[in-house]
Amino acid sequence: MSNFHDFGLDPGLTAAVEKLGFEVATEVQAQTIPQLLAGHDVIAQARTGSGKTAAFGLPMLELVKNGSKQPKGLVLAPTRELALQVTEALRSFSKGMKIRVVTIYGGSPYPPQLKALRNGACIVVGTPGRVIDHLDRGSLDLSQIEMFVLDEADEMLRMGFLEPVEHVLEALPDDRQIALFSATMPDPIKRVSKRFLRDPVTLQIETAALSVDHIEQFWLKVPHRRKLDALLRILQTDPGGATLIFARTRKGCAEVTEGLTSRGIAADAIHGDLNQAARERVIGRLRAKKLTVLVATDVAARGLDVTHLTRVINVDFPGDPETYVHRIGRTARAGAEGTAITMVTPAEVRKLRYLQKAIKFDIQEIFPPSNSELARIQRNALWADLEKVRSDENLDEVKDWLKELRTETGVQPKDIAAAAVQILINQRGIQLNPGPDAPRSRGPRRDNAPPRPAGDLARINEVELYLNIGKHGGVRPADIVGALANEAGISGTEIGRISLFDKKAFVGLSRDLAERILDDFPVLIIRGKEVQLSLSKPRGDSGGKWKKSRPGFRKKGGSGYPRKRKTKK
Repeated sequence: MSNFHDFGLDPGLTAAVEKLGFEVATEVQAQTIPQLLAGHDVIAQARTGSGKTAAFGLPMLELVKNGSKQPKGLVLAPTRELALQVTEALRSFSKGMKIRVVTIYGGSPYPPQLKALRNGACIVVGTPGRVIDHLDRGSLDLSQIEMFVLDEADEMLRMGFLEPVEHVLEALPDDRQIALFSATMPDPIKRVSKRFLRDPVTLQIETAALSVDHIEQFWLKVPHRRKLDALLRILQTDPGGATLIFARTRKGCAEVTEGLTSRGIAADAIHGDLNQAARERVIGRLRAKKLTVLVATDVAARGLDVTHLTRVINVDFPGDPETYVHRIGRTARAGAEGTAITMVTPAEVRKLRYLQKAIKFDIQEIFPPSNSELARIQRNALWADLEKVRSDENLDEVKDWLKELRTETGVQPKDIAAAAVQILINQRGIQLNPGPDAPRSRGPRRDNAPPRPAGDLARINEVELYLNIGKHGGVRPADIVGALANEAGISGTEIGRISLFDKKAFVGLSRDLAERILDDFPVLIIRGKEVQLSLSKPRGDSGGKWKKSRPGFRKKGGSGYPRKRKTKK
């Protein structure tokens, strides 16, 4: 079944869908729509961008086609952006029909939402927190809900919305239909489905592996301190299309955006500190193609749907395979082509191997373009633009003006042409004569060097790393060792004395190892928290020289130092 006429939908819905340019149903639509129209509960595993909004939206609109003052359909989405997109799609599908769709989400004032709900709504689309707020206020009545859709269930779980989702499910009437959509199926989501869905039809439309194998995927090994340079080279090599860049933190977003804009690249950022109006302005610029690069955190990008995104770049390695799947799924939407590039520090190569095994996909290694390669690519692109103008445009007036200039100034046309090209070179940041290329070494990695002898305590405790977390953050010495071993890829025998205080901690390391960690990992994840790393200040006032801690004494509130024994007089 591939034609929308075959589903038996209301003619008004079919006409609206055809007017929107939908010719044939996608796989998720072909499998899901008949099951929902037949009244079954459905679990559909499908990637973002596969057409799932129409898959649940059309059956829901069919259900409420005669209108209603009370909500009969409810869609729960993880982010306000996704809620707004679902609302826009439902309204476009039901254009000309007496169906009112209301959106309720956090970050916007209550009065307009309260008024919209009082005026009556056939379908409500909302985010978990705001839906619960309206339930508690009594402004949202779910007693007549006939169909409930949980969209991007795994995103709900990752954002900490599992309990609010269960709260909403418990508020639904017993006689209701549920459709659950998710790109991946973590165990907590399976437990929710088992508890609330009745004899669901499970549609394994796309597994986690299938949700990424339609995207070209690459990785490159680069130290943390060289990431911005590698990013600039990638963007300069292929400036076409729109690029979404993922950074782990708000600070990382700001640093990447500032680094790009300072070099003439039209970039902006979205993160948790932006209010809704500012977010919508940035995304609006991206959709209007006035912005070529968007830098985002995982939370800020959820629900983002921009059809012309051709590339996703992970500046910071994703925390787990599900995050990777959702990140790169922002490109290659609705059958379009897309590319994903992930930067991997030397210590993260192990994580990459685990990721490839989890998604069952062999990600290809690439290298940032060298100086000479970048210059060649940019020169070719410039020449192609010049050649296109020469062949497509009428240049007679320009040629006449050049003749006048030659007569008036005596300047040769080739000198004028060189000056014009130089202006373009300056505008595009092209280097016609790049410096020598650094050799690409495939020799042993520093992180694979043999560990230092455990007994060399003086060497291991040469310097100390400062961590802005301590006992009050629930951190133990074993957590610090585990984070350094798993995240930074160093051996436990290379870690020296750990001094743990209430709100801070110190870790003894050799100087070169400490400097390498700071280069690659200025932020470390310990017990789910982002911990800033820095080099501890030298003890004492010996002109900046490092002093060993005096054995036999213990820092106040610390651990790891023997107390000085008291002697009887």
